[in-house]
Amino acid sequence: MVNIIHLVRDHWAVALFPIGFLVGWYFDNKNDENLAIFRNKSKLFQRELKPNEDTVWK
Repeated sequence: MVNIIHLVRDHWAVALFPIGFLVGWYFDNKNDENLAIFRNKSKLFQRELKPNEDTVWK
């Protein structure tokens, strides 16, 4: 038990990097989902879609 605490105390930066990456990835995906709600509704991107096109941007 003491060895685990000592390991975490000495190498806390190595543990925080992957956790920070995963948290950032999660929030990025949530933001993409929120932006997808407004897809094709902006006046800037509003146009006729091509026959095989479902959205203007992905």
